[in-house]
Amino acid sequence: MAITIAVTKEPGESRVALVPAVVKRLTASGDSIVRMERGAGQRAGHADQDYADAGAVLVEQGAHRDADLVLQVAAPTAGVVAELREGSILVGFLNPLDALLQALCARRITAIAMERIPRSSRAQAMDALSSQRSIAGYRAVLIAASRYGRFLPMLTVPTGTVRPATLLVIGAGVSGLQAIATARRLGAIVEATDVRPESREQVESLGGRFLSAEIEAGAAGGYARELSDTERAAQQQLLARHVAHANLIITTAEIPGRTAPRIVSAAMVESMASGSVLVDLAAASGGNCELTRPGEEHEHQGVRICGPRNAAAEMPAQASELYALNLQHLLGLLIKDGAVAPDWQDDILAAACVCRDGEEST
Repeated sequence: MAITIAVTKEPGESRVALVPAVVKRLTASGDSIVRMERGAGQRAGHADQDYADAGAVLVEQGAHRDADLVLQVAAPTAGVVAELREGSILVGFLNPLDALLQALCARRITAIAMERIPRSSRAQAMDALSSQRSIAGYRAVLIAASRYGRFLPMLTVPTGTVRPATLLVIGAGVSGLQAIATARRLGAIVEATDVRPESREQVESLGGRFLSAEIEAGAAGGYARELSDTERAAQQQLLARHVAHANLIITTAEIPGRTAPRIVSAAMVESMASGSVLVDLAAASGGNCELTRPGEEHEHQGVRICGPRNAAAEMPAQASELYALNLQHLLGLLIKDGAVAPDWQDDILAAACVCRDGEEST
């Protein structure tokens, strides 16, 4: 009997879990049926007919009902959870809060959170968090450049020379490194800082100048741990000198499962020149800047502060394509010989599974 894989139309989400090219690969063997809700891929540039041509079965609504595997981008609504088949597997960026976990456990749904895929060599092809953050870093530079009323590169014109803009990246993880690379391609002078000393080589390889506060705060999985009061003071002292001279700032610092660390104070923003721009990619988890308003843009003493909740979703076609490829590789661990047969001892699945058999996973 064929496996049913369902993709729903998610309210408020421009991305889609599967794109037609991946649907075609999943249905090629005949072992899997992909059930797509009509309109699910429209905002990502994929018409229903594209999915039908790729072998998907189109349904008006309720694609998730009775499905073996339900693929989403974001966490499902309470209504979707209530209609999931007991024993089915849900996959997506679940940001598993207590209420969601309790509802999933009550229905004995197995849930895999894509944000918990480990950062290991073996899991690279499934690392959706990195694929989406890479897009967010690129998008952040475009947002900053479009709000900044001047050129980014140095230009020589008959009347003189236009100085290049200075862009400061705070947090040199996946999104930060992509921001550095993009800003350098646009001709900006780029400085970057991170509390993980190993980031220096990566920043400098992209043409950025690494600013070190002599802090070593690396943690498991390539993330950073929370700073001590002494470390935070050293970081603030370093940043105060450089924020004032930056024309553009992009902040990316996040700690999994925690509120984003507050790094840029109101006083720092007030030291920036009028017309400067700050894009806070940590806005959805509270923001790295004291003045960030999640989901909004506003000005504070002439400085434009942008707090996109989901920068990757602003490029839904590319984001969906990369996410669908991540899911395709993950499905290789969930499906064996035409059946849903995950090995829960596998290190990737063990790390990403947040609930199974009615119980939360630790």
